[in-house]
Amino acid sequence: MKFNRRDFIKISSATAAGVAVSGLGFDLKAVKSHASLLKTQYARESTTICCYCAVGCGAIVHTSKLGDGRVINIEGDPDHVINKGALCSKGSSIKQLVENDKRLTEPMYRAPYSDKWKTVSWDWALSKIAQRVKKTRDMNFQKTNAKGQIVNRTTSIASVGSAAMDNEECWMYQTLMRSLGLVYIEHQARI
Repeated sequence: MKFNRRDFIKISSATAAGVAVSGLGFDLKAVKSHASLLKTQYARESTTICCYCAVGCGAIVHTSKLGDGRVINIEGDPDHVINKGALCSKGSSIKQLVENDKRLTEPMYRAPYSDKWKTVSWDWALSKIAQRVKKTRDMNFQKTNAKGQIVNRTTSIASVGSAAMDNEECWMYQTLMRSLGLVYIEHQARI
């Protein structure tokens, strides 16, 4: 039997393909498959906005329904207009903000000239903040400017907004700040 070069390449190629495919196995027995349950199957799903930068990407957070409310999974929201399901490395690690044993869960207060922090109640902290805002506003409120024009403002308090707020929350926040007479209202994205 005489082989030319072309026949040799055909037979060699067929043999190589047969050897490569035979490594995959051709067992025709029935295969028993095991489906695993998703860890989010019995979880509560909530949508939120990433808190890291001023982009405002949407995220879906799955929390346990077993009573502890722990975060199980975080993923990008595919229906969100900004990120369309994608999250950066910081956004996909939001779980570490909540599931962190070093995270403060109660307000802390350090008195003037003290070197110690003490735990206080939420009612006390919010009441103290409200008192200080009102005191500062009342002490520095200007009804008129140097020309006698009505301005109703305070320049001793400033506000820095958050990228984690949607339009409706921003509107309420702006309304509150403007009603206090604030002039210096800024946003995180511009800083």
